[in-house]
Amino acid sequence: MAVQTTISKPAPFVEKLGTDLAKQVTAQTGVPIVAPGSGGISQLANETPEQFAARQKAAQQFDIRKQSIAGLAPQVAGQDALQQQAQALAQSGLGSYQPYLQAAQAASGPQAFQQYMSPYQSQVIDTTLKEFDRNKQIQEQQIRDNAVASGAFGGGREGVQLAEFGSGMARQRAGLQAGLQQQGFQAAQAAAQQQFANQQGLAQLVPGLQGQDISRLGQLGSMNQAQAQAQLDATREANRMTAYQPQEQVDRYANIVTGIMGGYPGQTQSTSTPNATPMQTALGLGTAFAGIYGGLGGKFF
Repeated sequence: MAVQTTISKPAPFVEKLGTDLAKQVTAQTGVPIVAPGSGGISQLANETPEQFAARQKAAQQFDIRKQSIAGLAPQVAGQDALQQQAQALAQSGLGSYQPYLQAAQAASGPQAFQQYMSPYQSQVIDTTLKEFDRNKQIQEQQIRDNAVASGAFGGGREGVQLAEFGSGMARQRAGLQAGLQQQGFQAAQAAAQQQFANQQGLAQLVPGLQGQDISRLGQLGSMNQAQAQAQLDATREANRMTAYQPQEQVDRYANIVTGIMGGYPGQTQSTSTPNATPMQTALGLGTAFAGIYGGLGGKFF
């Protein structure tokens, strides 16, 4: 009876694709993964010249791929003009309250009232006293005129009357001057106390203002940190795309080849072996008996 052998094989072009894929996968597994370009490669301790040469070659290929896919690399949008203006305004406003605090500090201390004394106080006092003295002279003259009219001019009664009047007017003049000075002092003292109260209010306000500064700086720092992190992420993604582009190409190629191999019908090859002729059978039996006879040492029992 004839013996038939059936072999199922893929189409020749599919088999060629599979062979090519196996070669690419095998070749790619021996290439080191290098993220920096050739400018960032230096030989490490205990690294053989062959290993260093392989990394140098991979770094050169990295530079080539990076330039080739530059248009596909992730990008990070920078701050727009309004964001930059807002940040500049926020930074320029930090500590802007400091001059007011320094000015308020001048209102503290026992002599603080002096700077709040009216520069016209002495003029007001001098004018008031001059008017007081003029009225005093007028009244003294009336006393003399009355004495003349009553025939007592130059007498003791006139002298006593003028002395008492002068003594009373002197007391009034001193009281008037002291009252004016006291009013000026009280006004200056009130202004100093008000300024000191303002200083206390600002002193209580400082922690709040500082907290606002800290919060504002933290917000600006967070915004800048997010911007920097986005740039780092984009750079990392661009480097990852560049470094793993060959492997990803092989993966895509493998998916395509696998799909073709699974969807394309294979080819069937059959091999037939014809039945042996009587002569071939006799020769085969003779060969078999010769083998058995030789194995028995040429003897039959």
